[in-house]
Amino acid sequence: MDVLAAINNRHSVRGFKPDPVPQEILKKIVEGALRSPSASNSQPWELAVVSGTKLEEIKKAYIESIGKMPVLDISIALQYPEPWASRRAAVMAGVLEKMGVARDDKQKRMEFGQYGSKLWGAPSCIYIMIDRDFYYSNNATNHWNIFDCGLIAENIMLLATEQGLGTIPAIQPVLFADVLRKLLGLPDSKLMVMGIPIGYEDTNNAANKFRSTRESLDKVAKFYT
Repeated sequence: MDVLAAINNRHSVRGFKPDPVPQEILKKIVEGALRSPSASNSQPWELAVVSGTKLEEIKKAYIESIGKMPVLDISIALQYPEPWASRRAAVMAGVLEKMGVARDDKQKRMEFGQYGSKLWGAPSCIYIMIDRDFYYSNNATNHWNIFDCGLIAENIMLLATEQGLGTIPAIQPVLFADVLRKLLGLPDSKLMVMGIPIGYEDTNNAANKFRSTRESLDKVAKFYT
């Protein structure tokens, strides 16, 4: 698969088959992604690849944490201004429409949210972390290092696509960073940036029929000569 094909085929999967991903494939994906670029070759990312019973422990703990205040290490805005708010809203509206869930069906919407706490059924999840002392250093926040984590996340997803796997880059897997650190035996110095649930896509899941749109080239790019 060439790069452009991988980019076009990659999409956010919100329904996975339970089939486990072989460890050798997960290792191949992660090892390949280590060639991702980073500011000054700092390579700030640390990765936890979790599967099996340990991931089931995390899913169980997340279900039990529903209703509690999230503990995010890297904050995210709850409200977006326009035009970004409309793009954000269109995703969930589109997914629910494919699932046949009415806008006012609070029960079904809640159930779908709980499904996210179970990582949409993914058999594995790749958690991306960064060390606290590097993220906060010299009285400043190293935002470029979070950008670097995004670069390795993209390469992980493209390599997964090449292997016939689905992924979704998400904040929901790291909503309770303290729970993750406890269950994975990690020190408080490890900040949870994001999680990438990974597995074989359940193509019969209606949520996976949705495809988000992109702005046109002429709207977001100008070419100067």
